[in-house]
Amino acid sequence: MRKDTMPDGDDANGGDDTATFFACAQCGAKMTYAPGSASVKCGYCDHENPIPESWDEIQELDFHEYLKKTTDQAVTEERITVRCTGCGAESTSEENVTSMHCPFCGLDFVGTATSSRAIKPGSLLPFKIDRKEAHTRFKQWVSKLWFAPTPLKKMSHSDTGLSGMYVPYWTYDADTDTVYRGQRGDYYYETETYTTTENGKQVTKTRQVRKTRWTNVSGRVSRSFDDVLVMASESLPHKYADKLEPWDLENLAAYNDAYLSGFRAESYRIDLEKGFTVARKKMDDQIVMDIKRDIGGDEQRILNSKTRHSNITFKHILLPIWLNAYRFKEKSYRFLVNGRTGEVQGERPWDWFKIGITVGGAVAVIMALVLLL
Repeated sequence: MRKDTMPDGDDANGGDDTATFFACAQCGAKMTYAPGSASVKCGYCDHENPIPESWDEIQELDFHEYLKKTTDQAVTEERITVRCTGCGAESTSEENVTSMHCPFCGLDFVGTATSSRAIKPGSLLPFKIDRKEAHTRFKQWVSKLWFAPTPLKKMSHSDTGLSGMYVPYWTYDADTDTVYRGQRGDYYYETETYTTTENGKQVTKTRQVRKTRWTNVSGRVSRSFDDVLVMASESLPHKYADKLEPWDLENLAAYNDAYLSGFRAESYRIDLEKGFTVARKKMDDQIVMDIKRDIGGDEQRILNSKTRHSNITFKHILLPIWLNAYRFKEKSYRFLVNGRTGEVQGERPWDWFKIGITVGGAVAVIMALVLLL
């Protein structure tokens, strides 16, 4: 397998070429990663080369030690990236790229490729479903959208807008120990006498009224977190990207350039330290549930808590997402397809003209029925 760099066009998998490609040993043409396999395949003669299996263990790196390292000491890589002038997304590109279509916002833009250093991914989940399957899933999803603009419906019948993108993520592990003070609320019932009017007469009755008895409590809870996932991209809507989960992280493969052949990779914009801030918030949500469970009772109040994080480790990984962006009335709408499961999520535009026609027709039918009756 020969590894070279050479300008080329879009490939059959749907991603723009990265700066690295693998040349076919038989005909010299470009080989690209074949989703769902462990090989790169030639698009001309169908020759396949297996991607060497790595026996290296996927490492969890020490968070605090890594933050102390200088750029020269850390495991980094230099990448050629291009920045979209519309949404600011940065993704791998070839040298001397001047114009391209942004898969994140759908904008055609002119830019200049630049070189930068970043923490190198240690592992990734390779694409499992190919472009054809992703397009089928996307088309089915769009067909179920009520009042979608006609151009979007037409666009969904073509797979030219789909781009295969490896999106950067961080995963964090940590042991947590939390001390807290709060209140436990236990329900009890008291009999209450009240007066009401029945048949024009006042009568006295009783009823059971629920009340809450509050007791001051304090305690400690501990929990170990494994692979808290944080998307390191600011280019995709987190609301929808989170719904692509779960990811089968147990199947992570050691990073190899061959998996990126024929696809693109976005550069992270949320760095390691900021990523852990997001991870802590996710951990806090679970810790709050643990505290309430520990307090017990029917209701719980948490007055204050303090959490200590220890043994913090991380991984920098890439996850496969098929992207499509649609512009409607000067606004971008992003659609995402999980490159492992085919799960589709995304923003959707509404065609208010269609809605108006439908509502107007419904009103006309109702008025006609009223006149007939």
